[in-house]
Amino acid sequence: MNNIKERAAGNGCIRVLGVDPAAAGPTGYGIVESDGQCCRVLHYGALKSASKQQRGWSGAALQGVHALIYGLIEEFAPDAMAVESVFTALNMRTALRLAEVRGVVLLAAAQHGLEVHSYAPREVKASIAGHGHADKRQIQTMVRALLSMNVTPEPADAADALAVALCHLRAEQVRRRFGLPRKNDGTKLRSVSAAAASASASATTGIRTSGTTRGGLPRIVSTR
Repeated sequence: MNNIKERAAGNGCIRVLGVDPAAAGPTGYGIVESDGQCCRVLHYGALKSASKQQRGWSGAALQGVHALIYGLIEEFAPDAMAVESVFTALNMRTALRLAEVRGVVLLAAAQHGLEVHSYAPREVKASIAGHGHADKRQIQTMVRALLSMNVTPEPADAADALAVALCHLRAEQVRRRFGLPRKNDGTKLRSVSAAAASASASATTGIRTSGTTRGGLPRIVSTR
């Protein structure tokens, strides 16, 4: 971790690895660096598991995600990781699969002593697009503009990961500007990010079960 501290002390930049975990589709990732004035993208993409791995949801799929994130941390030495959290109407099986993917992502961070901040999808959308109901195309367009990219980031999962990283950088910038204390659970940073984007997001997230899906599984519904 010494290389991280030396780099931060040398140029004053903050480097964030954004991750958009997925239960079935590609897991997006993106590395963004900020000097407090502007942000630039260093690398981004998405890991798509083989169809056979998706059908069986074998340990190989999780191993692939872990190896990817572990390798990115080794190569780019980020100062923090920002991860999109679980939300909205997911059946129990999908929610559990997503939790497994998040688990190996968090494991890779823990193995490098990397701090992790979690942001709800609506928080990210509010921070990047100005409202919590932006669609994927709007997020891609805003990410391209904010990072001064020559092309629209593809696939959408990669753009979502870049958006998560930008969301954290904005929250961190506000925290430093106003001298707000750092909280281990990231709660203060999330609320600051929402306020900075003038978002009307709730300060708490509630999850309840409501009926079942067509497959007979309970449905998880976000009250945000």
